[in-house]
Formats: sequence, structure tokens, C-alpha cells
Amino acid sequence: MEITFRWYGQDDQVPLAYIRQIPSVTGIVTAIYDIPVGEVWSRERIKELKQDVESHGLNLSVIESVPVHEDIKLGKDTRDHYIENYKTTIRNLAKAGVKTVCYNFMPVFDWTRTDLAKPLEDGSNSLNYDEEELKELDPLSGELTLPGWDLSYQTDELKRIMEEYKQITEDQLLDNLVYFLEQIIPVAEEEDVLMAIHPDDPPWNIFGLPRVVKNKENIKYLLDAVDSPNNGLTFCTGSFGADPSNDLFEIIDTAQGRINFVHLRNVKRYGEQSFQEVSHMNKDGSLDMVGIIKKLKETGFNGPARPDHGRMIFGEEGRPGYGLYDRALGAMYIAGVLDSIK
Repeated sequence: MEITFRWYGQDDQVPLAYIRQIPSVTGIVTAIYDIPVGEVWSRERIKELKQDVESHGLNLSVIESVPVHEDIKLGKDTRDHYIENYKTTIRNLAKAGVKTVCYNFMPVFDWTRTDLAKPLEDGSNSLNYDEEELKELDPLSGELTLPGWDLSYQTDELKRIMEEYKQITEDQLLDNLVYFLEQIIPVAEEEDVLMAIHPDDPPWNIFGLPRVVKNKENIKYLLDAVDSPNNGLTFCTGSFGADPSNDLFEIIDTAQGRINFVHLRNVKRYGEQSFQEVSHMNKDGSLDMVGIIKKLKETGFNGPARPDHGRMIFGEEGRPGYGLYDRALGAMYIAGVLDSIK
């Protein structure tokens, strides 16, 4: 298992020079963040990104993410144009030696939380999702923004897109995802690139939008629909684990041999659909992180994994969930578990 670390580019408050000093980390997970969704990533820009990473003695291990245009998700007539662009981006990434691409199929919004800095008992703070608070939020108001969200939409455009999704059922969204996979996976096979779909976060419908990558049944359907090792999963413990009805060990078994990337973080569940992110340690959350890592190894996973969202500790301020200190502790926790397995 290669331990990797998310980096948001030159504007990230956590520089590559600091990441390089985390003993267990050898790979970087990043993307090109200023290219509009749906446009081709040029070979020149990818080469520049790779050179930045490698100049610090690290590997460009995973691209997270190449965003999927909303027209593809909605199944519009224009989707084939954007799919062709996506294929070209995969080819360009492959030319640079990128072997793993993470993406998601969440309508409009990426991962969602209701509080970006909820205090924990130890004085740190972390991301929190409260189902009652979400009911009071208007996604069109601009009162909540998160690092994974596409903020390029104007309010009128965002309202129009959300209205269009009201006409889309979960089955239709799932069909549109399979159509997308049927088009891009042959290219991924040709280029030896492993695609890794990230589950919905949280793994249930929000803001009246359908979601279709939530559980074991969804994963089995998608992996069977396009049966290729290049069509794989980003196994995110925090996303799947937010729903107590998801058995993470069963999901690992279901996706065995098709888990192409792993996100590791712990969550503390409360209420029916509420949770707060905590340290990676078993004692702090609702998930058996040690057992999960062992299960991944036992079932043959040996790819890239990264510590996911961290708490803000030691007075650090910055991008919610993406400070240096707690994610570095998470990386070392993962490394310690792996050492104990060896």
C-alpha cells in the first residue's frame, strides 16, 4: 500500500516541502484546479504539475479529480462532446505516467457538511454533518461552500441545473453513469489507467438531488455493468461509514480486486444521519480502522491510499479538513498499522 497525501497545488497552505517530511508519505494526490469542467487537460499543464511534484522527491500517484460535466450526468445531447474531452484527458494523463484517476458522479455538489469547524472535546475542531442543520440550509444562498464544490456556477445557472435534476430519477442517473463508463473504460484499458469512482458523501440524497453510489448494491451493479479492472472504486471509509447500514467489510469483499484507490478516515456517528469527523484512531470513532486496513491487505489491495479529511489541531487554520498536522498524524497511524501487519 502506498501512502499518499492530498495537495491542492501552489495555492495550498501545505507546501510539498512539508509533505515530503512526513516519513510514510511517498505519493501526491492532486489535480489541475483552474481548468473549467469539461475542457481537456493539456499535456503541457499535466507535465508542469508532475514536475512540481517530482521536484520535491514525491510521486504523482493519483489525480483527484477529473470532474465529470453535469451534461454527462444529466444525459444531455451534448454529453458525447464532453465524454470525448474526458477521453483525451485520460490519454494525456497516461502519457505523463499517471496510473490512477479518481472521480465522482455526485450531482452539482461534491462532499457536503453543515459545519466546517465544530469543536471536539479535546479542543480541536473538525467537519460535521447534522441532518437537522442541513434542512435549514439553502444551497442557492451561497452561505455554505466547501473545498470540493464547483463554485463557477452563477446562482441562476445553479438553480436551472437543480431544476433539471428534479426530472431525473436515480435509475436514470445510474443509466447515465453506466453510459459514461461504457465510453471511457475502453480508453482507460488502452492507456493502462485505473479509474476509481468515489462514493457519494454523505451516502444519501441531499437537497432533493438523486445519488447512486451509496452502498454495496450500487457498487456491485456498477462493477458488473462494465466488467473491467480499470473500472474500479475509491473505497472511502468516511463516506460509506457515515451510514450505519453499510458494512464496510462486505463492501471490500464486493469490490475485491476492483478497489483502485483508498481514502481512510474515521467518523463518529450520532442520530440517524449525522456524524462528525474525528481522529483516525479506533477509540475515537464508529469505524474499526485497524480492521479495515487489515481487511484491505488481506484481500490484495496494494495501491495508493491517503489519510482523508483531518481535524484542525495545534491552532492551525486553513482549508477545512485539509490542514497539515492531523492528516500527518493520520498518515503515521496508517503506517503503524501496516508495520504491525508486516
